[in-house]
Amino acid sequence: MAIISSVISWLIRKRIHQIELFKTYPVDVQQELIGKLISTARNTEWGKKYGYESISTVNDFRNRVPLSKYEDIEPIITRLRNGEQYLLWPEEAKWFAKSSGTTAGKSKFIPMSQSSIEECHYKAGKDLISIYFNLYPDSKLFEGKSLVMGGSSQIQEVSNTSYYEGDLSAILMQNLPYWAEFMRTPSLSIALMDEWESKLALMVESTMNHDVTSISGVPSWILVLLKMILQKKGTDNLMDVWPNLEVFFHGGVSFNPYRQQFHDIIKNDKMVYLETYNASEGFFGIQDRRNSYDMLLMLDYGIYYEFIPFENINDDQPKTVLLEEVETGKNYAMVITTNSGLWRYVIGDTVTFTSKDPFRIKITGRTKLYINVVGEEVIIDNAEKAFAMACERTGAIITEFTGAPKFKNHHGKKEISHKWLVEFEKPPQNFDFFKETFDTALKSLNSDYEAKRYQDIVLKPPVMVSVPKGTFYNWMKKRNKLGGQNKVPRMSNDRKYIDEILKMIK
Repeated sequence: MAIISSVISWLIRKRIHQIELFKTYPVDVQQELIGKLISTARNTEWGKKYGYESISTVNDFRNRVPLSKYEDIEPIITRLRNGEQYLLWPEEAKWFAKSSGTTAGKSKFIPMSQSSIEECHYKAGKDLISIYFNLYPDSKLFEGKSLVMGGSSQIQEVSNTSYYEGDLSAILMQNLPYWAEFMRTPSLSIALMDEWESKLALMVESTMNHDVTSISGVPSWILVLLKMILQKKGTDNLMDVWPNLEVFFHGGVSFNPYRQQFHDIIKNDKMVYLETYNASEGFFGIQDRRNSYDMLLMLDYGIYYEFIPFENINDDQPKTVLLEEVETGKNYAMVITTNSGLWRYVIGDTVTFTSKDPFRIKITGRTKLYINVVGEEVIIDNAEKAFAMACERTGAIITEFTGAPKFKNHHGKKEISHKWLVEFEKPPQNFDFFKETFDTALKSLNSDYEAKRYQDIVLKPPVMVSVPKGTFYNWMKKRNKLGGQNKVPRMSNDRKYIDEILKMIK
């Protein structure tokens, strides 16, 4: 352990110094990176199409290369999956991260180059450890096992060419060196299982008797696993199962709706919760301060950033702002150019900057997940904060929720409101007071919503329905969306999701 500790200490000091450099010179690092990406891809089919050979400035790049969504590049990705090469990036396209998203019915297949695996995702994993040990130098993380909840992976033969597809976590686990297997639980064979409920049962049996010191995964699914372990062990405190547990590295969804539930089952005031921003398209942020709810934007992972102001996301080819042009407190859609061949790609996430020195961000939602029928522009971040405030006032604990517009004809006049389905772990004693508190909190967080709610003229009071426990889990199961990176859609501007749930529980 002494040798391991000294090696870790040296690596931490080296990497923390490099992180300080991009924090000090963020624009320079990004400008150098975009030049390298363009130069590297100049002889690909994409690079030739958009004349990368003659691009000399960032403005040339932005003017010449259009913004892309998955639907725009899907034909090229299909060709890559059929064995063609060097279309987007000059490396063999062998790995495809399967991402269902939350708004589309069909899966997306995001190409991952070896560069992106090593220089983005694995580098981020090392950085996460470096930042954690820098914050908590007395950690005993490596004296126990790391519980990692991954997705599933499968190998498919296409045109005599093997390519691999699966959840991002599965691809990364499949590529880890053999020695990493000894530090992780459960075994790779269990971690990569397809069938979610069988996998859960095996994970309970194979992890609960190990000395687990860290957990990594999506909060919603990790919570399901931990509750099963507690039930199996006959305790309400996870520290009885894993007394040396010290950190939960979480990402994928906002932690705020789950924070109290984790505190309730992990009765340890010293337990650390560290947020990451990891997606199939890249690894973007790591929480780098104690007890903060924002993340450092990682600028040297082979990802070049642009941002679309939220009010312009539905424009045709909206103008982007560069890193040095962003404003704190403003909502932006993220646009990325990466070392796996995603060029000016709109990933569908929205963020706000909490700081520009250094650049720190918070995830606020999805570009397609919002409610805006009368100009109220309610986003996920608004709803999550309002529910958190209502829970704090009433002592309630929420498991999941989703919202959508509600339209009603009343005496020949259309009335518009929002309808929310809420699943409680601990319901409020006074449901009407909970609903009123939520409405008041939402008004305080969103001035557009407040204006539309004025005297109930444009927008009526919200309608809220408490659904039975297990509703959202059963709905996700019915949609074949259990586990992995699947997430409950927090809201939608149409009634597709909410009507499906209401129909199911009837």
